Amino acid sequence: MIWGRVVMWLGGHRWLPVLQQGFLNLRRLSAARIWGSCWGPMAETFSTGAEAATGLRAAVRQNGDACGDARGERTSGSPEPVGPGAEPAREVGKQTPLSEEKAPVAASGPGKRKKRRDAIRERVVPPPKKRRAGVSFGDEHFAETSYYFEGGLRKVRPYYFDFRTYCKGRWVGHSLLHVFGTEFRAQPLTYYEAAVRAGRLHLNEEPVQDLGVVLKDNDFLRNRVHRHEPPVTAEPVRLLAENEDVVVVDKPSSIPVHPCGRFRHNTVIFILGKEHQLKELHPLHRLDRLTSGVLMFAKTAAVSERIHEQVRDRQLEKEYVCRVEGEFPAEELICKEPILVVSYKVGVCRVDARGKPCETAFQRLSYNGHSSVVRCRPLTGRTHQIRVHLQFLGHPILNDPIYNSFAWGPSRGRGGHIAKTDEELLRDLVAEHQAKQSLDVLDLCEGDLSPGLIDSTAPSSELGKDHLEELATSAQKMDGAVEAAPQDLDTMALAPEKAAETDVVNQEIDPLCAECRLVRQDPMPQDLVMFLHALRYKGPGFEYFSPMPAWAQDDWQED
Repeated sequence: MIWGRVVMWLGGHRWLPVLQQGFLNLRRLSAARIWGSCWGPMAETFSTGAEAATGLRAAVRQNGDACGDARGERTSGSPEPVGPGAEPAREVGKQTPLSEEKAPVAASGPGKRKKRRDAIRERVVPPPKKRRAGVSFGDEHFAETSYYFEGGLRKVRPYYFDFRTYCKGRWVGHSLLHVFGTEFRAQPLTYYEAAVRAGRLHLNEEPVQDLGVVLKDNDFLRNRVHRHEPPVTAEPVRLLAENEDVVVVDKPSSIPVHPCGRFRHNTVIFILGKEHQLKELHPLHRLDRLTSGVLMFAKTAAVSERIHEQVRDRQLEKEYVCRVEGEFPAEELICKEPILVVSYKVGVCRVDARGKPCETAFQRLSYNGHSSVVRCRPLTGRTHQIRVHLQFLGHPILNDPIYNSFAWGPSRGRGGHIAKTDEELLRDLVAEHQAKQSLDVLDLCEGDLSPGLIDSTAPSSELGKDHLEELATSAQKMDGAVEAAPQDLDTMALAPEKAAETDVVNQEIDPLCAECRLVRQDPMPQDLVMFLHALRYKGPGFEYFSPMPAWAQDDWQED
C-alpha cells in the first residue's frame, strides 16, 4: 500500500522505471532468502547486481534519451558516471539510435571485461568554469612585460602569453591537428608538433600528448606562445580630464584603444593601467588605431550605460579635423552615401547602394596650395565613415594607408568607381602592405592570409624537422627555468645588465618562436601618424577638447 502511494506521488517522473526495477530486485532478493531453492546458494545473490544494472539502463532507454535532454539533467560539460554499469560518454548533439545501442550484460569473459574497461577510460570533459563579467585587467596582466623607448617608438619586450579558449562548436569532432591546420595558420604544423614536445599545449589543463586527440564540447585549450607586439609611437597618452565618472585622454595615432590582434600592452587600456594606475575602465566610444584625439572612458558600468544611452538617442556631438588631398570645396558639403563593409577581417569599407545609411558634414578650414584641412562632423557612426566619404568625394586623407592606396585603381575610388571585384581589391591591398611589411595597418598578420595571398618571397617561418627535437628540448628547458625563477620586471627594466647575467630571466628569445628568427625594420615615427584627429566630444553636461595637431596648422607643409 505504501509503495503504491509513493508510485502515485512520483507520477510520470523519469526515475519511476528505475525505482520500479529496484523494488522488483528487492522482492527477488527476499524471495531468495525465504525460498532459497529457486535462486541457489546465498552467495549467488550478488549476481543480481549485474541484473539490476541491466534493468536500470533498460528502464532509462525505455524513457528515451530525449527525456534527459529536455529536462537538462546532463549538460554537455558534465562528467559521465564512472563505475560499474557506467556507459561511455557520448559527444554533445549526437544521440545513438536505440537500434544501434547494445544492451549491456553482466561480464561473462575476458573480452567483455576489456570492453567495459575501455568504456571507463573514455575521455571526460570537466564542466566549464565561470568567467568574470566584463573585460578588466589587473596587476598580474600589467606585469607580464615592460616597455622601453627607442627611436621615437614605444616598444614591448617579447613575453610569454597563454592563449585560452573553450572549444568552438565548429571544432567539435575534429582533431587538434585539423584545427591548427585550418584556423591557426600563423604557425606551421611543425611548430605545434614541437610545442607538444615542449609541453606548451594543454587540454583541460593536462599536457597534450597527441595532436590527433578529437575535441569535445567544453574542452578548454591553453597554448603558451612567445609574443611580439608591433611598435607604436612614443608619444605619451595625455590625460585631458578626470572625475569620479570618466577619464578623458588625448590618444596618439597608431595606438589601439584595447587589446586586439597582435596588440596587448601597446594599447591605451594597458598604458593607462601601467603608467597611470587607471584600471577597470569602460571605453565609451572607439577611435581607429591610426586616429588620434579625444577618447573617453567610464569608471563604472553604470556611467557607461548612461552615456551609451545618450549615444543611442543621438545626444552626443563629435567633431574631427583632417588633412586631405587637393583643394576641398570652400562651402559646407554634406555626404549621405551609404557604406558597405567589404571585409570585417581586413577592415575595409566602400560606398555602395546596398550599404547602411550614413551622413557626414564637411567644412574646409584652410588650404596651403597642395592639401586642405577639413572639419568633419559625422552624424551617424559607421566604420571608417569619414575616411570612406572623403575618398568618395575625391579628397582622401593625405596619408590614409587604406583609402588613399593605388590598390583602388587610377581614380582611387573617387565617385565610387572601382574597376575591381571586392576579392581583387582585398588581394591588392594585402599584397601592397605585405610588401611594405605593414600588415599591422590592416590589423593582420601572415597567418591571417589565405594561401593564395602569401608572398612566396617572404622569409619562411617553417621549422626544419631535423631541428624539431632539438628546439623542443631547448624550449622545454627554458620554460622550466622561467617558471622556476622569480620574475621582477621592474628590476629587469631598470637593471638590464643584471638580467643579462643569466638566461633564466631572459624571455626575449625563444627557440620555437618564428618571430625571433625574423629581422623586421622599425617604422619611422611619422609613418605611424594618419592625419585624422578627434577634436571635440560633447554631450549633455560635458564637452572635451583636444589641441589641434601640428599637421593641421595653416602654415604646415609636406616634406
